[in-house]
Amino acid sequence: MGYFSKNQDRINRGGKIVADIYCALLLLAFSIAFFGWLGGVVAFIILEGALLAVDFLVPNDEYNESGAIVR
Repeated sequence: MGYFSKNQDRINRGGKIVADIYCALLLLAFSIAFFGWLGGVVAFIILEGALLAVDFLVPNDEYNESGAIVR
């Protein structure tokens, strides 16, 4: 799935990037606090990988249920 949809403007796209970076840093801080440096970084990588996989698999208006692009 594409990161931005066709109907998003520049401000919406910028806000989405800032929010994603803030959430990633917050998740990294929590994972380091709970699991230590090495375990926290590994947990963060696993968690971010899972979140990106969910973003890729969830359909939206521009894609059908299988994840293929509808033209």
